Amino acid sequence: MPEALPDPLRAEGVLFDLDGVLTPTAEVHMRAWKVVFDDVFERWGITPPYSDADYFDYVDGKKRYDGVASLLRSRNVEIPWGAVDDPPEAETICGIGNRKNAAFAESLRGEGIAPFPGSLALVEKLSAAGIPIGVVSSSKNAEEVLAAAGIRSFFRVVVDGVVAERDNLASKPAADMFSAGAVALGVDPARSIAVEDATSGAASAAAAGFAIVVGVDRGTGADALRAAGATVVVSDLDVFVDAAADQVADLDSESAAQAIRSQDEDTA
Repeated sequence: MPEALPDPLRAEGVLFDLDGVLTPTAEVHMRAWKVVFDDVFERWGITPPYSDADYFDYVDGKKRYDGVASLLRSRNVEIPWGAVDDPPEAETICGIGNRKNAAFAESLRGEGIAPFPGSLALVEKLSAAGIPIGVVSSSKNAEEVLAAAGIRSFFRVVVDGVVAERDNLASKPAADMFSAGAVALGVDPARSIAVEDATSGAASAAAAGFAIVVGVDRGTGADALRAAGATVVVSDLDVFVDAAADQVADLDSESAAQAIRSQDEDTA
């Protein structure tokens, strides 16, 4: 654990990504994408085969249709974009995205979901302290996932894929979604914290000017998260709940982000 962590209780507000940060839905998304892309790649003769690395490189953190387009472009495959109401069997960007969403929804209904214990503990701590918190997620299923996990009531705002489509917000790694989240929450990014597990999300929060971007490494890789804009990387958010007073840096003092960067360089 770093010698000094930013103190979330001194932040003006905290914005969390959802999948892989608050809930283990990233695993459900990964399985759903694999089912869909394995079928598409096999039927269309696309090589090399789809892999977990493709998920992290081209899909993770992006809006659903943008993820489909990004992955297919990586294989030099271009297909019609289609329309958001395309049926799941349509061979379009939207059709493939809708096929994945159907697989995800079926899995969520069958398996349910629970928040990460450390994430829930931090959310409860922030809520009890009156710190404004919100969710910024590219998923159009964010509201359903939060409700299924029993944590929707903690968050004052949810900026998700539905909001992004309605308000024409660019997909992460553009700053749009985190900037919109800060506006909706009524906080200054320069005095707030963003929490992400994807490189596209970390880059989005950094571009939006957040004072601290916490990267949660659940498989993306600490180096990749730092390169994308994370100022500190942890394996679980329970470190912010369990940290002793002398392990926590005042968000206002000196610059917690600089202190963390310096510490990371010293221990690299």
